[in-house]
Amino acid sequence: MVNVYEAVDANKRRSWVVIAFFIGFILVATWLITKAFAYYYGYSSTGFEFTGVALVISGIMSFVSYYYSDRVVLTISGAVPADRRTDFTFYTVVENLSLAAGIPMPKLYKINDTAMNAFATGRDPQHAVICATTGLLSRLDRTELEGVIGHEISHITSYDTRLMSIVTVLVGLLTLLGDWLLRSTWFGRGRSRDEEGNAGAVMFALGIVFALLSPIIAQLIQLAISRRRELLADASSVKLTRQPEGLINALKKLESDTEPLEAANKATAHLYIVNPLKNRSDAIGWFANLFNTHPPLAQRIKLLEQMT
Repeated sequence: MVNVYEAVDANKRRSWVVIAFFIGFILVATWLITKAFAYYYGYSSTGFEFTGVALVISGIMSFVSYYYSDRVVLTISGAVPADRRTDFTFYTVVENLSLAAGIPMPKLYKINDTAMNAFATGRDPQHAVICATTGLLSRLDRTELEGVIGHEISHITSYDTRLMSIVTVLVGLLTLLGDWLLRSTWFGRGRSRDEEGNAGAVMFALGIVFALLSPIIAQLIQLAISRRRELLADASSVKLTRQPEGLINALKKLESDTEPLEAANKATAHLYIVNPLKNRSDAIGWFANLFNTHPPLAQRIKLLEQMT
């Protein structure tokens, strides 16, 4: 049996290790790509000249989606406000767990769809939203619903929307720099670089390689962070509800539900408690899992069962 507090702490440590690796990778790739720019155009470089410009552009593009994330996602999903009278169990479960977590009660929405799923969004606990499908609300008992809501509240208290927004900005930064370098070499004319010698040529070659591969690698690390935060939210839900069986049984029901959620798409899939597109490829192996926004449900259930 795994102590739930140890499980939460271990997931936090692993999550921050992945994040630290991601930041280190961004710094190295940015430095190499900017050095390649300098070699190609024949100027002296500190290694970060273009970083500020790319960071501002990427930041502006991501800020709008971050600040208005709740409205955008709810509109795309066709969600409607939940009502205490007609959705009494949903409302009271969120109310009770919000008090236990010490946060304001999030706004509640529901999606009229028989597929089972739920998500949380919002830039902070004061602007949080929890949304569930009618299929999930009708097919889970109260204990199971508490497990799911505990998972979503854990995303809110961990500021996962804010974290993933920052990660998105950094991925955008790297993508912009790589695109600029590749476009420069394809369509531009560099200055004479004979004086740079072999070291400069090697740096330029490395910059091109990183410009080609870094956006893909960064997105894979971004997905790894997303999967790690899902495991953390699972453990944190058990810590909040004190009932691992609730989330275990809920995930088993979600695993047996093969109906895709019509309102979901690739841009919003990472928000949900399970992949809403139902295009999981667990049977293919670990390589396929690299491209998933969520860990395999079998793995999540196994880890939770170790806490009982």
